[in-house]
Amino acid sequence: MAIYLIVLTCVLTHAGFGGAKVALPLHALSLGVDAFSVGVIMALWALCPMLIALWVGRLVDRVGPRLPMLGGAIGVVIALLVPYFFPGVTSLYVMSLAVGTAFQFFFVPTQGITGALGGPEDRARNYSLLAIGFSIASFIGPLIAGFSIDYLGYQPAYLVLAACPAVAVLLLWFKGGLLPKAAVGTDGSQKKSSSFALLRNANLRNAIVASGLISVAWDLYLFFFPIYGHSIGLSASSIGTIISMFAVAVFVIRVVLPRLARMLSEFEILLYAIGFSGAALLLFPLFRDPYLLALASFVLGLGCGVGQPMSMSLIYSLSPAGRASEGAGLRVMFNHFTHLVVPLAFGAVGTAFGFAPVFVSCSALMLGGSGYGFWVERRAARPGTSGHGEH
Repeated sequence: MAIYLIVLTCVLTHAGFGGAKVALPLHALSLGVDAFSVGVIMALWALCPMLIALWVGRLVDRVGPRLPMLGGAIGVVIALLVPYFFPGVTSLYVMSLAVGTAFQFFFVPTQGITGALGGPEDRARNYSLLAIGFSIASFIGPLIAGFSIDYLGYQPAYLVLAACPAVAVLLLWFKGGLLPKAAVGTDGSQKKSSSFALLRNANLRNAIVASGLISVAWDLYLFFFPIYGHSIGLSASSIGTIISMFAVAVFVIRVVLPRLARMLSEFEILLYAIGFSGAALLLFPLFRDPYLLALASFVLGLGCGVGQPMSMSLIYSLSPAGRASEGAGLRVMFNHFTHLVVPLAFGAVGTAFGFAPVFVSCSALMLGGSGYGFWVERRAARPGTSGHGEH
């Protein structure tokens, strides 16, 4: 039962969180904020989470998941209500900083404890269920945001979005006892080494890097597509619907992912996903028609949807016993570094050069990363090399 509680609360909390990622840039643009300033607002979303992710992971390994998850869900509700009660651009900066920080107290525990539920044979199924839950949330969140904005306005939209994590708070309050007391057993000696010492494991290090590259494409899309859609005259509900097609593709690929995992290694799947996502990004500057943009979003979602479950499973299996949530926190920290850099860097590029260079430059980064990863794989497979330790 614990895995279903985790998945359901993930759907509810992430729906509010993800919907806000659509509402916030559109709201800022409606207030006359330029693309670079929107990038600054969205970068604040990742600033504190990047700094506290490791600490949150260690906290969860010590005290268990219930209290951090409950506190995180409450924090998301409060953060989403800031623009409702305090209109204006300043409240968007505050909400961005607060909601990203609060969500980490919910998000990191879900990754760390999911692999610990049941035996090793249940790990793939559990992470698949969790990833499907996030994809469902990624579908309904933008829809709620887009249609709420068009039919109710920006401020009421935040109230609607806050209702989703509020239900998660109630579930965790009354049913949180179903969650394990701690992610995994640990002893004090394991905590003496630095979290960054985990990166000495080449497989773990490269799984985190691959996860970060997928995160770059995902972040660019969620940050820049609302700006692009707004610039070509799409309504908020159209933008939300198009982004939801991305989420549909994420759901589809995660359903079939177990079959792919039987044919390829987890790391190979990640490399193919990075390259596929890079190629898909090239489609966006070619289209202005909402149906073709929805198709491009679906194609990109097929690539990006692979990253989270594969990297979570890899990182859990490669993390030392008793440090699963810490390993998850390390992944989240590096991913949030991309959350911080992508809006600033590509917001500046978009402001200076327009939309096409943004998608093309990100595509080049993804394709280059995928190509380099496969080169390392082939090099590691040659006789006389160090084998899988290279990746």
